[in-house]
Amino acid sequence: MKEKYINLFTDFGFKKAFGEEASKDHLISFLNTLLPEHHQIQELHFSNSEHQGATALDRKAIFDLNCTSASGEFFIVELQKAKQNYFKDRSLFYATFPIQQQAQRGEWNFKLSAVYTIGILDFIFDDEEAATRGDVVHRVQLKNQHNQTFYDKLTFIYLTLPNFTKTEDELESLQDKWFYLFRHLHELDSIPPRLREKVFLSLFEKASIARFQPEERQAYESSLKYYRDLKNVIDTARDEGREEGREEGREEAHRAA
Repeated sequence: MKEKYINLFTDFGFKKAFGEEASKDHLISFLNTLLPEHHQIQELHFSNSEHQGATALDRKAIFDLNCTSASGEFFIVELQKAKQNYFKDRSLFYATFPIQQQAQRGEWNFKLSAVYTIGILDFIFDDEEAATRGDVVHRVQLKNQHNQTFYDKLTFIYLTLPNFTKTEDELESLQDKWFYLFRHLHELDSIPPRLREKVFLSLFEKASIARFQPEERQAYESSLKYYRDLKNVIDTARDEGREEGREEGREEAHRAA
């Protein structure tokens, strides 16, 4: 393989970098760049990523990462490589599982812990408003007609990473550095000077393909092939759509003439 480090948008790469016990510090560091001060994470516990519905007729929900903090907050972290119908509906559906599992038997006052859904997206929203177009971080909460937060314990954070265009020399915050690695880790041949912090040195060590056991390497290559095939299908559909649009434009121009 030509690449020295894994692609974080592959399923294997994402789980290797963030979803193992030895990778918890990476996930905590990344999530803390997105969370308010009162919900900063000190310790995480991975939960089962598969949730059954209340009945056999309910559909099954599978998250990339499902975890809870030591102080009780719930976090769903999902990697999304391509646009999907009803993506926002699905995010809301997933968020109901950690809400429902907090229900207690017997007397219960309905007090809930905070739930965060973090979507790491390799695409941008088609329906983005002009005011948010170009933003990388999209933070969503329930608000009233006066744009005041109605409920602050349910938060959706979407990262449209194609909008992140900073170069290595422009990286300033810890958040910048994490976004940069999501986009460019697999393109790097060495550790950049700006990324020689302890948490990133650990990540580069975990992400080094040369350190993989043969079965890990095979699993990563399969995951990478799936990612590349999916990306190729998406790119082809986009190019065909553009050509179709140009053809329709030429036909309309011809009719108008």
